[in-house]
Amino acid sequence: MATYRVAVLVGSLRKEAFSRRVAQALCAMQPASLQMEIVEIAMPLYNQDLETDAPPAEWTAYRDKLRAAQAVLFVTPEYNRGMTGAIKNAIDVGSRPYGKAAINGKPCAVASTSPGALGGFGANHQVRQSVVFLDMPMMPAPELYVGYVDKMVEAGGKVANDATRDLFAKFLDRFADFVQRNAR
Repeated sequence: MATYRVAVLVGSLRKEAFSRRVAQALCAMQPASLQMEIVEIAMPLYNQDLETDAPPAEWTAYRDKLRAAQAVLFVTPEYNRGMTGAIKNAIDVGSRPYGKAAINGKPCAVASTSPGALGGFGANHQVRQSVVFLDMPMMPAPELYVGYVDKMVEAGGKVANDATRDLFAKFLDRFADFVQRNAR
């Protein structure tokens, strides 16, 4: 069985972010066919003026990690009914320079989080909308909205209950199948 490298992009830059906890839990539960790694996205905002022969070192390191991956998993909170600026910037930096994009065409999925009931619905759908332009096949279902995330996943990515563990396992199994069918 082939193993696929997955870049896991966490939409919150906060050290103890709930979305980071979910990403850690998902990485700990990864199926044998996936090799999931959190790729840090704290880097300068995309600015075409910086797209020179020597772009920011953070951009280069990030793009290299994306190129080495066969798939992407976005794990993001919702800020003001939408995706975070960090996730949008990660998409923008990964999609440039034109013709040499590191993120385009990779199969992906999104998990969104919120301490509220809706589980980051707005952020989830904004990520989906943004990656369509990049020819990134997005896993249509199951969708993963982690509402009340502060009660579902503890520090370090420890899943708090069996129902959440089962939900994550089903999501990951379907994602593994989706990646296998869609990786280029």
